Amino acid sequence: MDNAVPPPAGGPGPRRRDRHGRGIRGPIAPPQVPLAASRAEVFADLVQDSVERLERRWPQLADIDFLVLEVPRLDAPGEPWNDEAVPLGGTIPAREGRPARVVVYRRPVEIRTKGRDERAALVHEVVVEQVAELLGLTPETVDPRYGED
Repeated sequence: MDNAVPPPAGGPGPRRRDRHGRGIRGPIAPPQVPLAASRAEVFADLVQDSVERLERRWPQLADIDFLVLEVPRLDAPGEPWNDEAVPLGGTIPAREGRPARVVVYRRPVEIRTKGRDERAALVHEVVVEQVAELLGLTPETVDPRYGED
């Protein structure tokens, strides 16, 4: 059997297809598309959205650092571990030139929610509660819509 199609010339030009003829593999979506964002990045965006909502009412929140950690530490100094519920967030008071910090724990929040809207609502509740604790106010004072759903 003679094959009338000559073999492809392996020249110095750029390769346009892989060996199976399907094209060059690349990312599924460009980086600016939400599909390319990791769960951690999406969660951090939810926290940032919540902080921005609160900063309009409380400008002093600009002096507070907001952090997202995966899980709470079990060996935190000065805080013994107990069998109570896993915390969703925490606060670290300001000291020695470091600003106060509000921490939101990503994995405990994700486990307790089913969808993006529910997760966003819980993140906002956690941020409001932690800011209220830091400022010595009630959550309803920090955000009048706190607890409404």
